[in-house]
Amino acid sequence: MNGWTGKLLRVNLTEGTCEVEAIREDWAREYVGGRGLADRYLYEEMDPSVDPLSPENKLIFATGPLTGTPVPCGSRYMVVTKGALTGAITTSNSGGFWGPELKFAGYDMIILEGAAPKPCYLFINDDHVEIRDASHLWGKWVGETEDGLRRETGLPGLRVACIGPAGENLVKFACIMNDKHRAAGRSGVGTVMGSKNLKAIAVRGTGGVNVADGKAFMQAVWNMRSVMGENPGSKAFSDFGTAATIDMTQSFGGLPTRNFQEGQFVDYEKLNGVAVRDTRMVTNKACFACTLACGRVCVLGEHSDKFLVNTHPRNWSTAGEGPEYEAAWALGADTCVGDLDAVLKANWLCNDLGMDPISMGSTLSSAMELYERGIVTDDDVELPLNFGSAEALVRMTEATAFREGFGDDLAEGAKRMGDKFQHPEVFMGVKGQEFPAYDPRGFQGMGVAYATCNRGACHLRAWSPALETSGDVDPHVPEGKSEWVVAEQHKSTAHDATGLCLFTGFAGGSLEAFVPCTAAATGIDFTVDDFIKIGERTWNLERLWNLKAGLTKADDTLPKRLLNEGHKSGPAAGVTVQLDKMLPVYYSERGWDDEGVPTKEKLEELGLAAL
Repeated sequence: MNGWTGKLLRVNLTEGTCEVEAIREDWAREYVGGRGLADRYLYEEMDPSVDPLSPENKLIFATGPLTGTPVPCGSRYMVVTKGALTGAITTSNSGGFWGPELKFAGYDMIILEGAAPKPCYLFINDDHVEIRDASHLWGKWVGETEDGLRRETGLPGLRVACIGPAGENLVKFACIMNDKHRAAGRSGVGTVMGSKNLKAIAVRGTGGVNVADGKAFMQAVWNMRSVMGENPGSKAFSDFGTAATIDMTQSFGGLPTRNFQEGQFVDYEKLNGVAVRDTRMVTNKACFACTLACGRVCVLGEHSDKFLVNTHPRNWSTAGEGPEYEAAWALGADTCVGDLDAVLKANWLCNDLGMDPISMGSTLSSAMELYERGIVTDDDVELPLNFGSAEALVRMTEATAFREGFGDDLAEGAKRMGDKFQHPEVFMGVKGQEFPAYDPRGFQGMGVAYATCNRGACHLRAWSPALETSGDVDPHVPEGKSEWVVAEQHKSTAHDATGLCLFTGFAGGSLEAFVPCTAAATGIDFTVDDFIKIGERTWNLERLWNLKAGLTKADDTLPKRLLNEGHKSGPAAGVTVQLDKMLPVYYSERGWDDEGVPTKEKLEELGLAAL
């Protein structure tokens, strides 16, 4: 096979065995790789009704045929499993250098089964694979783990994907971190890894990626680089990172603030891309083969000493990566914290402890609402949880990872926390997963995108501000949004199949640019239409999986706050999300029945009827 290595590594942690298998070539053609191919293996091999933290849940790491190639931003790998936070299928994506290293070692995928009897890590050095004891690593933070494994193996070029204390303590939104600051971040994939007693996967590869037609491949690569180089989005990513988005969402009244009670944040300029670049950034940073370099390497300000040491004396970090837009919003605007140093510190804690900053900030914001309403009291918490408290943000981020005090409640996520205190209305999310940084009252299309996403509330499957800030449509009306969301969900799934970063799509790297790269790499004459159909097939397969897991139409909904309460001021004042108008159109556009179940005709069209 070309593009693909043609091999997967199956690891049974219960039995302590590692076996190499051939990739199903027919499935590779039908799903390409990454998310879609891993979805198919998960569907075929696992009962979707199992407890996500049981040994019966499988954890799959999957690359795509363009991962590890010079195609712009060919760095990505997917983690596919049953989410600990949601109970739904989850497909988390990460960049950096770990995914390409797995390809260089000769594997397209790793399928992890069972659970180890004690802490362990998986060591891969080309075709040498073994499960090693990790008792000495258990309890260590992400940076300590990665550095320790490099010293232990004597391999400076080793790439490490691992969990931190949050994953070990089964925080429901724990991440899998690689290259210290890159994350497969949402839905609790790190929690699943922790439940398997797997601390890390350390990989060193000395091979490469074979392509079918080298000349055509490099021509397609240079064409894509040329198109992206001329696109203004590329320079924006490099200059300001993703935090530049704060200004856009603020201007449309779609920057969720105070747990979605408001749509604009008074201190937004203290957290935006300009503030980060001009006051805290040392340099930008790129992943493997990246032409965008949206990563931010930052330092704390000169008056930030109060955030250097908290309960755990190891917490001395004054420099790190981020924040990205989502983290700056969740840890900043949503909690009403306008102190950039506090946001930076909380973000670095999330990275080094291995937690999703979106769910961390959103859950804390829900707790702050409960506190200010007198439902959570001073008897429940170690310090006041008022909106705007920088001290509470930093301290509770750390407490959550270690499940200390009220951090034990935060570690369960906003939905479970709200249910415990008998106020479920404070949970702002879908299918158990907290919303990212776009208020659907400012961007109506995000309402149906959130409600229907297979992995719970997500902005990476259909980012409607791309349409709704264009000036061509009214962002506050439902018409046309469902059809657009369906089309975008297919396109984004195609990105996830190849191993390319989704950001290429915002910088000129559309399907038309990267499908020729995939065709030349694999030797298969893929077309853009093929990729859209592959995206649709993958989306429907995930829907079937969720239906078997027990999710129904009732899970395709939004909090009552968004459906019934408009903002009191700002560009989105008085607007509510008209999901009742958008959801039936969405189902119809997909070829599903009124209950959101794919019809027999649709499944036959996609080759899924026999599943």
